[in-house]
Amino acid sequence: MRKRNLAAALLLAATLPAYAGHKAEGKTTLKDMQPAGTEDKNHKHTIYDLTFNAEGKNYTCRTHYKKSVDATDFVVGTEVAYKIDDQKVKIKTPQDKKVECKIVRVEAITARQ
Repeated sequence: MRKRNLAAALLLAATLPAYAGHKAEGKTTLKDMQPAGTEDKNHKHTIYDLTFNAEGKNYTCRTHYKKSVDATDFVVGTEVAYKIDDQKVKIKTPQDKKVECKIVRVEAITARQ
């Protein structure tokens, strides 16, 4: 019985890092910001997709329909700070404007891009 418990504990310890969330942070240039939805009776705010490069990948994250975002605060081509925590991203401008979004697409950057 002890051997099985020990084996199960070792297996769990070995596999936990594989399930740990991806975390990264740094500065990058905001590549694009596009509306991904429209306001309606159920969704009070416009949803936006923000695109940026980080760690050799292109990330696209989507804002939540319950949160208001002023599109003029996030100028495409300017530097932003990002924090990736698994599927969640926090983006902050030098003017201290912040937005939270969820990753909806990750693309490897190839030499042709």
